[in-house]
Amino acid sequence: MAHLTAEEVEHIALLGRLSLTEEEKARYAQQLSAVLDYAVELASIDVEGIPPTATVLAAHNIMRQDDLPSLSIERDDALKNAPRTDGISFEVQATFEDRDA
Repeated sequence: MAHLTAEEVEHIALLGRLSLTEEEKARYAQQLSAVLDYAVELASIDVEGIPPTATVLAAHNIMRQDDLPSLSIERDDALKNAPRTDGISFEVQATFEDRDA
């Protein structure tokens, strides 16, 4: 069983820029030690032959098909908060000058 010392908790708090009371240092020493003990326990489990997985749940595609028609925002609603429009589309300042190649 790992047990963090008060100095180790103070060092961790310093890295996190945390100011801890003596009570908090004692509590966090116990809690962080329990987390480290659990990590040691997990590391000891034999996982040979178990393929890595991203999730234990069955994966399914939640994206909609792109070729299906769907409702969209009305033009007037889309343009009403724009700084400049011509009534049909947004007007924006040109980014590049026209270049004759």
